[in-house]
Amino acid sequence: MSTEPEEPQSLIESLPPQLRSAYEVLAAGTAQILPRTGLAERLRAAHAEGRPLRVKLGIDPSGADLTLGHAVVLRKLRQFQDFGHVAVLVVGGFTGQVGDPSGKTSTRSAQSAEQVIANSRGYFDQLMKILDPARTEIRDNADWLASMGLGELLDYTRQLTVAQLLERDDFAKRFAGNVPITLSEFFYPLLQGIDSVEIAADIEIGGTDQTFNNLVGRVLQKAKGQPPQAVLTVPLLVGIDGVEKMGKSLGNFVALTEPASEQFGKLMRIPDSVVQQYATLCTTLHPAEVSAIGAEVAAGGARANQAKRRVAREIVTLYHDAEAAAAAEDRFNSIFRDHQLQADAPAFSTRLTDPVHLPALLTAAGLADSTSAARRLIDAGAVKIDGAPVAKGGYELPAAEVAGRLLAVGKRKVVRVSAEPE
Repeated sequence: MSTEPEEPQSLIESLPPQLRSAYEVLAAGTAQILPRTGLAERLRAAHAEGRPLRVKLGIDPSGADLTLGHAVVLRKLRQFQDFGHVAVLVVGGFTGQVGDPSGKTSTRSAQSAEQVIANSRGYFDQLMKILDPARTEIRDNADWLASMGLGELLDYTRQLTVAQLLERDDFAKRFAGNVPITLSEFFYPLLQGIDSVEIAADIEIGGTDQTFNNLVGRVLQKAKGQPPQAVLTVPLLVGIDGVEKMGKSLGNFVALTEPASEQFGKLMRIPDSVVQQYATLCTTLHPAEVSAIGAEVAAGGARANQAKRRVAREIVTLYHDAEAAAAAEDRFNSIFRDHQLQADAPAFSTRLTDPVHLPALLTAAGLADSTSAARRLIDAGAVKIDGAPVAKGGYELPAAEVAGRLLAVGKRKVVRVSAEPE
């Protein structure tokens, strides 16, 4: 879906110094700003009106733990808050029942209203690890969509054509491949656009897979006489393998709720090639500091390692605190840099129950001859997880304390436990 013609770059350059400084931070790390000067326009307009921007993010709560990948768009939203603007979270109490078709190759299963509510439990606690509650407004789109009359809805449909909807890459591919597209899926971008009208959004942010939906909001706002929102999209974060998009199914993720030592250890495994991306998308560092980190990584050797350590500390501090980050680095050093355990331990992949019966795991991994022998080793203090001895009688452990960890018996028998997907 097209946007308005781009205006001269001089608009950005003509911003007052304080707005230009904010623009540099807010524009950094974005995949696209539509229209090109849209962010500058909205910053200038809000400043002239003496009000904060209303920055919209649509969310359909899920019960899963959030990862650094999910947090990329939330970090951008927090940057807006730090400059005094308001984050408006639009919860998909109604659209969650439709199901967002973005990126889907088949019709997505809809959720019931009860499922949407149930999935919200614990979700907002994770969001507020990043966002400022004092500058966060939470709205449920069921408040306006559930009661909307058919006549009003049909009036909105006149602003979009089927041809425009088929411009969406996922719809176009499904249409060309004779894969069914339900009418409710066609309605999803329209409903998301109506949300922008209802909350009078100045900015809408989202992943690159949401670009089409967000641009629909501009169309509907113009039709209703509102200034059209600017659209900011953020890149999809690559996982700690440095190759695939971060995802739980691939095991290349860092969860926001993981212990500090687990987060730090995972972040130290990212390739040098993505350290600057993590600094850009996952920290609060100024763009100038991010550029400096990129130069350190490019220098290689010890300087690159120190740059990676700084990024890991910055991220862990955000979700825990500076003391926890320092302790996590010390623990990492004791395990890896000081060679108290083998950093290159072979992987042992298995399905983990919760809790894990440790004697059985030791036996299956070839670290003990039998479960009874494993119990004796545990009670003797010979079994360690990431360098820490397992307590006497510690036969049952939470899966989270085992998955991805180094499991050792003595100094020579070491494996890294990898959890197979269910």
